[in-house]
Amino acid sequence: MLQSTEDFRVERTVSTTNMDKFCEAICAFSNDLPDSRQKGYLLIGAHDDGRLSGLKVDDALLKKISGIRSDGNILPLPVMTVERVEFLDGDLLVAEVSPSLLPPVRYRGRVFVRIGPRRDIASEAEERIMTERRTAYMATFDATPCLGSTLDELNLEYIKNEYLPSVVTPEALADDKRDIKEQLASIRLYDRVHGCPTYAALILFGKNPRFYLPGAYVQFVRFAGKTIGGEVLNEKRFQGPLFQLLPALESFVSDAIITQRPVPVSLFREKTVINYPNNALRELMMNACMHRDYQSNMPIRLYQFDDHIEIMNAGGLYGEARPENFPYVNDYRNPIIAEAMKEMKYVNMFNQGIRRVQDMLLDNGNKEAIFDVSKLTAFEVTVFSTVDVTQGDTQGDTQGDTQGDTQGNALDIWIEEQIKKNPKITIRELARISKKGLATIKRHIAKLPHIKYVGSGYSGHWEIIENDA
Repeated sequence: MLQSTEDFRVERTVSTTNMDKFCEAICAFSNDLPDSRQKGYLLIGAHDDGRLSGLKVDDALLKKISGIRSDGNILPLPVMTVERVEFLDGDLLVAEVSPSLLPPVRYRGRVFVRIGPRRDIASEAEERIMTERRTAYMATFDATPCLGSTLDELNLEYIKNEYLPSVVTPEALADDKRDIKEQLASIRLYDRVHGCPTYAALILFGKNPRFYLPGAYVQFVRFAGKTIGGEVLNEKRFQGPLFQLLPALESFVSDAIITQRPVPVSLFREKTVINYPNNALRELMMNACMHRDYQSNMPIRLYQFDDHIEIMNAGGLYGEARPENFPYVNDYRNPIIAEAMKEMKYVNMFNQGIRRVQDMLLDNGNKEAIFDVSKLTAFEVTVFSTVDVTQGDTQGDTQGDTQGDTQGNALDIWIEEQIKKNPKITIRELARISKKGLATIKRHIAKLPHIKYVGSGYSGHWEIIENDA
């Protein structure tokens, strides 16, 4: 570099005091206008023709140049190293500057770039180029390369035989003669620049994702009682790539958590009560795996109590989703993982999940789930079992057979008042407002013969038939 022609990667100087010149050069190297992705070098102690000036680099000069990095005049902070190189004819102070991933970089509010061997202030068009480059560099975590990993750490057989045929048409796959690296790179599972899989590839298809991501697993705990202080009755850990973890989690929820039992509702009649709707819990667990922050060491928590379930995953609301617009606006923290889960038929990405969960819970007789979006670093949902609802319903029916149901009569009066206020109110809305199960509302309306629904679907309405007698 001493003997080569000075170009956009090298600047030589014999000055040791011109701090503005040094800072402008470091700023220009950080901006890397040609997008060469190569490091730039500021050589202090050399003439333009490469001859050494005889400089003796001491600790004071090293500290002064290295202090440029963090004195706050260059923002964002540059990535640079400073070292002394000794020659017979004198020393050379070398400042090595890496291209910034957050351009444009500014020195005291101005953007400097290298135009060949010359340093200059960037034009408006050049600033716009660097701003667009900054947006392109800001990849989501699942798109970033997992440095140190190799293709041998992926389940390539599953990818080739199962996943690729599901995302690429058979004709296109038959005509694709590229090697597996290029095929994976086309669906953002391999990083060409760094020559390694992305984090999405390891999370979805890695043989041991927890080697790189310690928190990538689901922790199930069954507690006795209604609080976390109860005795632990069961514990299980689900880990591995998502293509294996998700079906195992589905089966466990269906077989070990979902229960159904007969409950008497009168002397000669009983009904089957399901503690949680299977599809609602499945939807919540799929969303937790899709939206969690995989950089966190916290696992997804699935905690079951006597009367409710708590699901918590690392990472609060992301992007455009905020507490004031939740759940009507959504965003994807892991878009590659979300797209893969859609292709594997685990999610639909229609932003209907939460509303569908609430509807399924009400249809099953559960209360609506509570979504806690107040935690900045975690997202939690609480789902209530039908156990309390069914106990209350059974007790009410028994008392009705013997001494009358005072609470039931109060609910009947409340339902009639709501219908008078809004004849088009739905049963689901009545259940949500009253915080009762959907089955409870249907049963109480059935006991009110003077209330009839006229019409069909959303076009119909309730009518109250007055008793002239």
